Amino acid sequence: MARGYPRPPGEPVRPAARVFGRRGGGYPRGVTTTSQKELFRFLEDRFACAQACTECARACATRASLVDPDSTENQELVRRKGIMCAEVCDATCRVLSEQNQVDEEIIRVQVEWCRQVCLESAHAFDTHSGAGRTAESCRACARACTEFLATLD
Repeated sequence: MARGYPRPPGEPVRPAARVFGRRGGGYPRGVTTTSQKELFRFLEDRFACAQACTECARACATRASLVDPDSTENQELVRRKGIMCAEVCDATCRVLSEQNQVDEEIIRVQVEWCRQVCLESAHAFDTHSGAGRTAESCRACARACTEFLATLD
């Protein structure tokens, strides 16, 4: 039988403080509630940015696939912007998903690049009929990137 589970009959229940120590709070030494809140905000904004990037990548890839490659110059621009935005958003999502394996400066550069590409793509989609939802996905991703960049400062 593993120690403690199930407890043999008659064995007294030990208070958790004696078992785990009297440190209190459950946080390692030096971690304050404020830093916990900052960490949670950082993680939430990072996840929101990654999620927005995924949605934007999907919308842009779909929009790019709907444009005829042999069409007008404007439609070709929309197609190329859609492909570029999908690839950049996908790469940004991957960078944000890699725990601590990526340097903060690399994350900052990638997210800023994604923000710029999304804004450019949204502008291109504004000129293309039927691409309003895709343009809004790009703008939502750019906003999420901006909010995440603010947590890095």
